[in-house]
Amino acid sequence: MKVFVFGNPDLKMDSVPLKIITELKNHFKDFDFITVDPNEEWEVPENLYIIDTVVGIKSPMIFNSLLTFKRAPNVTMHDFDAYANLRWLQKIGKLKDIKIYGLPPNILETEAMNFLKKYLK
Repeated sequence: MKVFVFGNPDLKMDSVPLKIITELKNHFKDFDFITVDPNEEWEVPENLYIIDTVVGIKSPMIFNSLLTFKRAPNVTMHDFDAYANLRWLQKIGKLKDIKIYGLPPNILETEAMNFLKKYLK
């Protein structure tokens, strides 16, 4: 199973998904964890699994729909974020099913791993 991992190593609040990728690969041998820039073009699998930081949550959560998220303002192309790209892919019919393993910005790496070990299947 392919799992896309989003994040920004230069921003502490958005770096945990990238910091745990080696541990994820060691624990989940049958999974293919792929670091992806959410604003680049990539092949969209039929069932899209994502690990990403989600601003506004206090504990890790699983999201099965983009409708759960609040749209950020898009004034310039700089504002075109992961959510906007995923909504666009959904609108043009390339995105069918999605599951986002959302991690809060302040989560510890050990807590993130415990959550993913329990729920990533």
